[in-house]
Formats: sequence, C-alpha cells, structure tokens
Amino acid sequence: MKVIIAPDSYKGSITAMEAAVSIEKGVLQAFPDAETVLIPVADGGEGTMENLVAATNGHTKAVTVTGPLGKQIQADYGILGDQQTCVIEMATASGLNLVGCNELDPLKATTYGTGELIKAALDAGYRKFVLALGGSATNDGGAGMLQALGVELSDKSGNELSFGGGELTYLHQISTANFDPRIKECQFLIASDVENPFVGPNGASHVFGPQKGASEVMVEELDKNLYHFANLIEKETGIRLHDLTGAGAAGGIGGAFQAFFPSTMKRGVDVVIEHARLEEHLEGADLVITGEGQVDFQTAFGKTPMGVAQTAKGRNVPTIILAGSVGEKIHALYEYGVIGAYSIINRPMTLEEAMKDAALLLEKTTEQVCRTYFLTK
Repeated sequence: MKVIIAPDSYKGSITAMEAAVSIEKGVLQAFPDAETVLIPVADGGEGTMENLVAATNGHTKAVTVTGPLGKQIQADYGILGDQQTCVIEMATASGLNLVGCNELDPLKATTYGTGELIKAALDAGYRKFVLALGGSATNDGGAGMLQALGVELSDKSGNELSFGGGELTYLHQISTANFDPRIKECQFLIASDVENPFVGPNGASHVFGPQKGASEVMVEELDKNLYHFANLIEKETGIRLHDLTGAGAAGGIGGAFQAFFPSTMKRGVDVVIEHARLEEHLEGADLVITGEGQVDFQTAFGKTPMGVAQTAKGRNVPTIILAGSVGEKIHALYEYGVIGAYSIINRPMTLEEAMKDAALLLEKTTEQVCRTYFLTK
C-alpha cells in the first residue's frame, strides 16, 4: 500500500515536517511494509518556504536585513531544488513573529526587510520568485519594500519618507526612476489566500490591522493613509488598487506587487502543492493523510487540508484529516474527497499538554486510523 503524508504545521507545537514524520511512524507501526511519501505543505503562511525547500530538496540562504521595527536581523530566503526558483516568506523579514506583543506598532512597522531579501536574491542571480505573504506585522502597503528596491517616496520638501504606515500621510510624490530594473526581468508568483481590497471596511487596515496592534483610531488613520497611497500609485502607474482583489494582503503589500511587479496571485496551498508535485506523487496511492492544528468550517475556504483533499480527489484517492481539534460544520469537506476528520486527543488534557505531546498523539492516532481504514477495506 502507498500512503501520501501531506500535513501543515500544528501551530505552536510541531512543524509540518515533524508532523509528517510522526504520521509516517504511525503508518509503519500499523503496516511496516507500507510505502510512504512525505510532502509537508502550507497555505502561503508561516512555514511555506521551509516546506517548499524540504519538498524539493532545496536549500536556504541567510541574509542580514531590516526587521519590521528597524533593527538588523537574520532572515533566510529559499532556493528550490530546480536551483532557479527563489522562495521568499515575508514573515521571515517582516513578520509578527519578530515583534513582541508589547511592541506591535503598524504605524511604524516596515516591509523594508522583505525588499532587501528580494534584492539579495536578485544579486545572487535569481529571476523566478515565489512570495509567501502570510503573517506580516506591517500595514505600510509595501512602501518599505518598494523603497528597498529603489522607489523614491518623498514628502512635499523632497525628503524620503521614514518607515511605517503612519508615514504615508506625508507622501507627496512617487518616483520609479531608480526602481531596480532587474524586476522587469522577473516572474513573481504571489502565494496568498487573501482576497481583501487595499482599503475600505474590508481592506487591509480594518480587517488585519487589529491583530497587528492597531487600535480603532489607528485603523482609521492607516486606512486613510493607504487610500492616499493608492491615489498616488494610480497616478504613477494607472493601476487602481483601492478595491482590487488581493491588494490588501499582508498590510497592502499585495497591492504593491500588483502595481509595480510582473506578478500573478494564486491560492497559497495550490502554489505549494504544485511545486511539491503532490499530484505526481498521488499515482498509485491508496490514501492521503493531512492535517493541521484545528479543522473547522473555515478549512473549506482554501486551507491546507482542503487543498490537499481537492488534489487527491482528482486522482480518486481518499483523504483523512488528523487535527488537534475538530470543530463544527465540517460536512462541506466531505464533498472534496475527505472521508473522515479525527482529533488526535485521546484523553482529557490541557491545551499545553496536547501541544507538548502532539508528535506522539499524532503517531498513535495515525496507527489506529490506518488499522481501521485498511483492515476494513
């Protein structure tokens, strides 16, 4: 028998690769002769670069960049196994994970480091990019990234703007005269599930600003500033970001890519599945096991288990989901090839205990699920 193992991370507990290894142990406990294929996946958020690099036998490169609050930090970009495609996960340079809870400040947080990562990859000769946009601490519309790549954002006195979404209120002119000319030679595939527009009640600031530390007053200020930024971008490029689908991704950096880069946007999990060649590995498979920390009605809106199950269904391979918790209204998943969703919790325990023991719980649940599934076929 052949089992494809394609989980996401169990956030705060184990990585996607660690989860895949645990699931494999469970499969082999039940059936030692089983063929297993490990394909750790992600949906464009945290872990996307790591999983793509692992799935393609690639490697990473460390670079010193400017963190979200202006401090110098170490960040990695990935090179896929084809040695031609560069993966940049925005969160490694401009992510929420880099900022303490008491330091969150979207008025000052910058995407400059993400631009520096792109520049470093350009300097290394890469021209084909996958950009994962999840988990940003920023709300600057990609202004910092653009500045790192040579776009000049100046105030009425001709001075270059400082960092953060709060500075955009002073923006008077955008100049692309010194924008890195190598960008035109590149292909940028943007991995993002976000469909929100740049501004407005469903835009970057209102929907995502609060989780980045924005108060109600700050949200209004940030949205006003992005609206002003969008007006000047439209004047410079002819592209109207205000209500453009996906422009609000990662504090508006999605809009910067749409306006200034040769780019296309695609659902994050589909990007990972494509580069990991999941469909190819499904040939001859009997079962797919996927999972993440929590499965509920939101899973059907393009999260990792959903994307994996959809792909497997196309090859008539059933999918089982293993999760830390299984919420309500998951029936929609059954329409996409999921035959069952199981919690790995096997006894009363605290959340802390469950997260600490996730690897073992995943292994034991996998063993029981596989025994049940294959011995009753």
